[in-house]
Amino acid sequence: MTYRLLEPRTLDAAICDARRARTVYDNAVEWLLRPEAATSGPLAAEAWVFDSALTHVLLVHHRWRGWVPPGGKVDQGETPREAARRELLEETGVRAEMLGPPAAVTVRSYRADWSATVGISYVAVTDRRTPLAWEDGQPAAWMRLDEPWLAQDRLRMRECTDWFTESA
Repeated sequence: MTYRLLEPRTLDAAICDARRARTVYDNAVEWLLRPEAATSGPLAAEAWVFDSALTHVLLVHHRWRGWVPPGGKVDQGETPREAARRELLEETGVRAEMLGPPAAVTVRSYRADWSATVGISYVAVTDRRTPLAWEDGQPAAWMRLDEPWLAQDRLRMRECTDWFTESA
């Protein structure tokens, strides 16, 4: 499968944010620094949006991945941070600025027949009473962080809320 070439602005922003991420999984920074990184696969961004009490996270129900943070591929010419903000708005109707450094950067294969994807997870905090306007067939909802909806990401998100609590 051939992928579009990542523009230098996009790749540079991804590398910068990956280096600043609070947690790096799967050697993701090294993955982005490879000479073939600009052509080797998709780049994704997602938004971990918490309520102000840091007890809930905003998720969308993906048709085969289940409850996941709003996110998707970084479009041509945008940075991963811009993509996270755009995907959040498209998938939930929520406008929010992504805060500080990213929470995490990962390399994942979502399906056996797909290339690995580097994903950068950004953080936002907003009022849980904000009206939601989701895409057809992909509802959005606030989920409690102490419910087992998606173990790996849920635990990573809980860790992220601990960083907020510690820095307060």
